[in-house]
Amino acid sequence: MDLSAIRDLIADDMRATDLLILDRLQSDVVLINQIGHYIVNSGGKRLRPMIVQLSALAVGYQGSHHINLAAIIEFIHTATLLHDDVVDGSDMRRSNETANAVWGNAASVLVGDFLYSRSFEMMVEIQNLRVMDVLSHATNRIAEGEVLQLLNCNDPDTTEDQYREVITRKTATLFEAGAQLAAIVAERPECEEQALADYGLHLGMAFQMIDDALDYGSSDEDIGKNLGDDLAEGKPTLPLIRAIETGRKEQQQLLRGAIENGGADKVDEVMTAIESTDAIAYTARRAREEAELAKKALEILPASAYNSALAALADFSVQRSI
Repeated sequence: MDLSAIRDLIADDMRATDLLILDRLQSDVVLINQIGHYIVNSGGKRLRPMIVQLSALAVGYQGSHHINLAAIIEFIHTATLLHDDVVDGSDMRRSNETANAVWGNAASVLVGDFLYSRSFEMMVEIQNLRVMDVLSHATNRIAEGEVLQLLNCNDPDTTEDQYREVITRKTATLFEAGAQLAAIVAERPECEEQALADYGLHLGMAFQMIDDALDYGSSDEDIGKNLGDDLAEGKPTLPLIRAIETGRKEQQQLLRGAIENGGADKVDEVMTAIESTDAIAYTARRAREEAELAKKALEILPASAYNSALAALADFSVQRSI
């Protein structure tokens, strides 16, 4: 099952989610409308809302709260993008100019805050304390992940375990929450709730690892941002961590210096060093391990097209071009 077939499977629910997103983006403050619509409509895959919807349908949910939850998850994700781009000083995302490049940092941060607060308004409307608990915990964990990543920046001694802790909090937590919430609103037993939470967590890990590999093993057009952005920001992601571990002494010195000082001026040399080690293949292998764990978590759920689609999303997450 490819991504197009998965989208067809939940086409009506995705349309309903998109309409809800557009409706709840509305504000009488014009700039909020402009920036909100700009980033929400800038070509994202809507992967996180898809996970919410597929998870709910995979456990037989019959209501409509999964539409609201999918929109909430997308709003939280969009808010983090707005804030991330300001923190990172990014000027390109999804092959478009970032909102901060167009409207400035202050406007981007404040509209990100609006999306966070709007998402919490929508959580309250569901009237389920467990939903509030999971989402409030998730947003807190995401913020912790951002701070941990900031602390690791320009530190060439960052370990793989430290890297994994960052992406667990910063990326995988929202995947985990989205899948878990589907089981909560469907009032499924704890074992199914945990299975979906585990699925989302491992899928998010796999997705982020491949994203980090793409920063060194792809092209600007493929990844929709400037190649080597992570390097320029001094982020010690898994490809760099692995290349330092396995590279020759002179390569290790080059890579450590690039992380410490930001390697925008040494992108070609760094790329050569990474390509001459097993760093990209190692990162892809680690991602595949996470994707397999995600699929294994689905085994206790009833067989269905929706369950198969969730497994296919795990495969998709690691099959993007490297």
